[in-house]
Amino acid sequence: MDRAAWGRYVHGGAFLGALAGGKGPRAGWQALPGEDWARRLAELAAVVAGRGRSAILMVPDQRDLDRVLAECTRLVGDSAVGLSAGLGPAARYRRWLAVLRGTARVVVGTRSAVFAPAKDLGLIAIWDDGDDTYAEPRAPYPHAREVAMLRSHETGAAFVAAGFARTAEIQAVVESGWAHDLVADRAVVRAAAPRISVPGDTDIAMERDPVARSVRIPGVAYAAARAALKEGAGVLVQVPRRGYVPSLACAKCRTPARCRHCNGPLALPDGRARHSDSQADAAHSPSCRWCGITEAAFRCASCGSRALRAVVIGATRTAEELGRAFPGVPIRGSGGGAVLDTVEPGPQVVVATVGAEPILRGGYGVALLLDSWALLSRADLRASEDALRRWMTAATLVRSHGQVIVMADPGIPTVQALVRWDPVGHARMEVESRAEVGFPPAVRMAAIDGTAESIAELLSATDLPAEVEVLGPVPLPDGARKPFSSGDSPSEVERILLRVDRRSGSALARALTAAQAIRSTHRSEAPLRVQIDPVDIG
Repeated sequence: MDRAAWGRYVHGGAFLGALAGGKGPRAGWQALPGEDWARRLAELAAVVAGRGRSAILMVPDQRDLDRVLAECTRLVGDSAVGLSAGLGPAARYRRWLAVLRGTARVVVGTRSAVFAPAKDLGLIAIWDDGDDTYAEPRAPYPHAREVAMLRSHETGAAFVAAGFARTAEIQAVVESGWAHDLVADRAVVRAAAPRISVPGDTDIAMERDPVARSVRIPGVAYAAARAALKEGAGVLVQVPRRGYVPSLACAKCRTPARCRHCNGPLALPDGRARHSDSQADAAHSPSCRWCGITEAAFRCASCGSRALRAVVIGATRTAEELGRAFPGVPIRGSGGGAVLDTVEPGPQVVVATVGAEPILRGGYGVALLLDSWALLSRADLRASEDALRRWMTAATLVRSHGQVIVMADPGIPTVQALVRWDPVGHARMEVESRAEVGFPPAVRMAAIDGTAESIAELLSATDLPAEVEVLGPVPLPDGARKPFSSGDSPSEVERILLRVDRRSGSALARALTAAQAIRSTHRSEAPLRVQIDPVDIG
């Protein structure tokens, strides 16, 4: 147990003492930059297991699971088991029985581990609860974070929501008093965090490089990368997407380029875009990503322009550009089907897509966060929250005296939260802004998806709370149509939203559950889906 590491957090020692005393403290833990978070979570589990109780630790993916499980095994031995879909039915069932019988005291797993039958549960922790993999895509669509909080409340077990960033949902429960902050003092944060800057953030910087805000990789970023490589350090480059030129838009008005035949997105396929001589003409003829038809005579439907520009330059094209800028320096890629877990120390440039950044022992010297607007401009309720979470995850891979350069508008609040390393302040701002417009977690919202007939059938059988507010119907977002039968055209699938105060959330859920039961007795075959506070609410 490294008590000195926990001593860097305000009330960190008191939290450990409460765990060791068999109490059930609840906290939102913001890990410091460069923190060995897997080791810290394993230490919490070891404290609980030492008292003969069980602990459940949840992580987003297999990479994190292997890392945390290795730390738990080092501390508690065979009492730690991992639960994941990749084990296979037989191995998974044996470990499930070990948890049920109490021989396995520490459970490490992905979202389904929240349902593990842990005997005498003493701790349930979730790392990076903002990751969308925690949302179950199948009915009844539970979110691992919400189930974990319910289990903690019912069993009296300790609860920890940990991460480098913080979601609005965790901030809301902290402000309610149900959980408490477990954060470090600002002086400790400043000492641990790398130096984060934005090109052109001052008048002096703009005088030195007038185009710093308009180019994709400004001169100050190249200079920082060269300096790090000269010192023998690695350089991490984070890009939002893999590929070469994933999508295109009108160069004049920036309207997304669409196919005239099916209205699908136009793009330059990887193989065609890389050829510079024999297929130079093909590189200027994008094709549709839906129907595959080549669009040789593109004309913008909004302004009539024939010119195209890349909306987001992919990781492959970025690697090629950096290879020309740094000749003789190894360029490594991580993303898609070739994700690197770790890379060996040394001067190199690692181009990684979001979430696929490998760990470098000792930390990177510089990190460049490119195309920030692609993350911030998504039409999603959690766009800014998710962007900050992904940026902070990449920034924590940089050593404490290193440098992080984010290519973004310095006036954006999310960018300022990154520069100040203030995830709690950003989460507080998110809660306030969502409360102002009436979005979760300030309210409870039910999304009902289906045809007009199935929605009307459900509502007619529902005794809704008096204060419910009905929004819609509106066409269902593209990403939410997959579960519905292919026989329904997109125009036939709709969504309505039911919004109530948080105090009436349970009444709304019970009313919709009763209405669904009535539909089942009628054996209605019309497609319908009901979700409470869905992640993709828009």
